[in-house]
Amino acid sequence: MALAQTAGWNLLRWIVLLAGLFAVPAPLLAAGNIKIAVDAEFGIPFSTSAQAVRNGAQVAVNEINAAGGVLGRKLEVIERDNRAVPARSLNNLKELAADPDVVAVMCARYSPVVVELLPEIHRLKMIYLDPWAAAEQITVNDYSPSYVFRLSLRDSWALQTMMRHALKSGYRKVGLLLSNTEWGRSNLRAAETTAKTDTHQEIVGIQWYNWGDPSIVERYQALRAAGSEAVIFSANDREAVILVNEVAALPGEQHLPIIAHWGLAGGRFFEQAGPALKTVDLSIVQSYSFIGRTDPAARRVLAGLKELTGNDDPRKVVSAIGVAHAYDLVHFLAKAIKQANSTDRTAVRNAMEKLGRTPGLLHQYEMPFSATRHDALSIHDAYMARYAEDGAIEPIIKARH
Repeated sequence: MALAQTAGWNLLRWIVLLAGLFAVPAPLLAAGNIKIAVDAEFGIPFSTSAQAVRNGAQVAVNEINAAGGVLGRKLEVIERDNRAVPARSLNNLKELAADPDVVAVMCARYSPVVVELLPEIHRLKMIYLDPWAAAEQITVNDYSPSYVFRLSLRDSWALQTMMRHALKSGYRKVGLLLSNTEWGRSNLRAAETTAKTDTHQEIVGIQWYNWGDPSIVERYQALRAAGSEAVIFSANDREAVILVNEVAALPGEQHLPIIAHWGLAGGRFFEQAGPALKTVDLSIVQSYSFIGRTDPAARRVLAGLKELTGNDDPRKVVSAIGVAHAYDLVHFLAKAIKQANSTDRTAVRNAMEKLGRTPGLLHQYEMPFSATRHDALSIHDAYMARYAEDGAIEPIIKARH
C-alpha cells in the first residue's frame, strides 16, 4: 500500500512538473492590445488636427492588425483630450504611463503643450511621438537618451521655407506677426537665424498677439507702417480667421502678402474665413499633400480613410499633414516593437534609433532616426501651398514624391 501511494505521488509530481513546462505564462494569457495613445486637442471647437492625427494612426493600425498585429497582439488607438492645456496633458500622460499596455503617446499641433511636458516625458521614460508640433526644442533638447521622436517640420525648416518664398517673390523687408507662446518664440529665433545666415532679408518689425485676442489688425498695421513688404505669420486657425477678415476689410493698397506657418491648417480655417480669403494673398507652409499622388502608399491610405471616414477624395482630406505624419510614425513604432521583440518602452525607444531603411507614405526613409537625430523629416520636405477655391491646399512648389 505504501509503495503504491509513493508511486502515485511521484506520478502526480511529474504531471505537475510537465504542466508547468508547457503552460502559457499568466502575463501572456492576460496580455491585451498594445496601445498607442493620442493625447491632443480634441475638445477645441473647429479644430481638426487631433482628429487627423487619430485617423492617420488608425489607418496604420488597421493595416498592421489585418496583417497579424505585432508580436501576436493587436494594436489599439486610444484617445485623451487635453484641450491644448499643458496641465491636462500632464495628468493624461501620468495616467497613460501607469498602463503597461501603452507603449507610446502621440501629440498633435500644439507645441507649447509638448514643450511643457518634456521633463515629465523623460522622467516617466514614455515614448512620445510628434506628428505635427514644430517647436525646435521638442527634439533639439538636452535629454539623453531622448524619448521624443518627431515626424514633422521643425520651425527652422518652416521659417526658412517661408522666408525663401518671400525672397523669391521679391520681398526683402518682412515683418513678423507671432503668437506670444513658446511656439512664437521658436519662430522668432528661426526667422532671425534665417534672415542672418540664409536669405539676408531685413526683419523690419516684430509684433506679438495673444491667443484669444479679439483683433490683430493693429499689430498688422504696425508692421506695414514699419515698411514690411510681406508678413510672416504664425497662427492657428482662430487667429488666422480674425486677421484674414480684418485685412480683407482694409483698402486694397493696404493688403500685404501673408506667408503663414501651418497651424491654421489644423482647423476649419477655410470655411470660417469664407469670401474674405479670396481677397487676401495668403500662402502656407506644408509637407505633404494627397493631391496628385498616385503611388501605392497614397492609394492604400486613401482607401483606409474611405473605410474609416467615408472619404477618399484627395482634395477633401482634412489636415492632411496630420494624417500622413501619424500614419508613418505608427508604422515606425510597429517596426521598432518587432525589432525589440518587446513592448518594454526603453527597448522600443532604443529600437526606434535603429530602424534602418524604411518605406513610408511621404517617401523612402533611409534611416528615420538615430542616436543623435530624432527628426525623420528635413527641410527638403517643406514647401509652400495655397488654398484653392474648393478649400483644398494645393502645393505651389510640388512636394517631393
